[in-house]
Amino acid sequence: MLDRLAEHAGLEFVGAILKPGVWARDQVVSSWNNYLDLVGVREENEALRQQVRTLSQQVQVASEERTELARLRALLELEPPEGWRPLGARVVANRLGPQAALESAIISRGYYSGAGPGTPVVTHDGVVGRVYRAGPYTATVLLLTDPGSRIAVLSAVNRTAGILVGTGPRGLLEMKYVPQNARIEVGELVLTSGLEGAFPKAVPVARVESVSQSDLSLFQTVYASPLVELEALEEVLLLERPPVQPGARSLPLPTVNATQGVGPGTGHGPGQGNSTSGHGGAHMQPVQSVPSAQQGTRAPRPQPSAQPSGQQSGQAPRQ
Repeated sequence: MLDRLAEHAGLEFVGAILKPGVWARDQVVSSWNNYLDLVGVREENEALRQQVRTLSQQVQVASEERTELARLRALLELEPPEGWRPLGARVVANRLGPQAALESAIISRGYYSGAGPGTPVVTHDGVVGRVYRAGPYTATVLLLTDPGSRIAVLSAVNRTAGILVGTGPRGLLEMKYVPQNARIEVGELVLTSGLEGAFPKAVPVARVESVSQSDLSLFQTVYASPLVELEALEEVLLLERPPVQPGARSLPLPTVNATQGVGPGTGHGPGQGNSTSGHGGAHMQPVQSVPSAQQGTRAPRPQPSAQPSGQQSGQAPRQ
């Protein structure tokens, strides 16, 4: 009994001595495990942050592609007028003037791709301008706001004609040569007339902003705003006239019989051969039969003879 009590007391004494060491060991192990967990969480957080960045970039790219797809779909839905061929191009640069005003645009098509000077440039919203200088692979577009731009137009409702002139970057367009008695209303759409041949007919250009009259002028003062946001151009459409195709082959020339007369009033009836003119003209050789067009030859023209009038071919002159 005493031995068992002494053993129990010894264990309690030893346990009391070792207990702080066990606690310290547990604290060290726990701290180490917490450190490892913290490192793992940190690495996981960094991986999650990288994944968030990647997904954000993908979302941004997808949004940009969706916007671009909408623009391109709108361009593709634009049906070119009859006799014109569409040609897509991207705006690769903008040329800015004073106060960063847009003066001209450079597109990714040159004369190797069909973008020659004068080629109309449009979007699904309306007219942008026209090509005024083309290189091999790029071309410069003269915007319709440029003071050198001239476009023949007419109003969509009242069919009033005029010339739309640019007034400079960030400015309105002036519709000139509108008579005082012509009807045109604010808010009316302005379309290309197609009269000058540079633009197809009925392409939207601008919308009338103001109309005023003056007793000192024969014409009204009309200003319009462009339909296209020229500063936000990214893709455009060129309208190219296809080259003129050669026409159908002409019909073969008719065959002329040398025994037939040359027509009424000449004194020669059918069945007569070559004869002399009754008025002292040059002697005419008989017209040979014209070969058919399939032989690839043309009919010879009648050749005047150097013989005096009244002589038959092969006869000696009378003494």
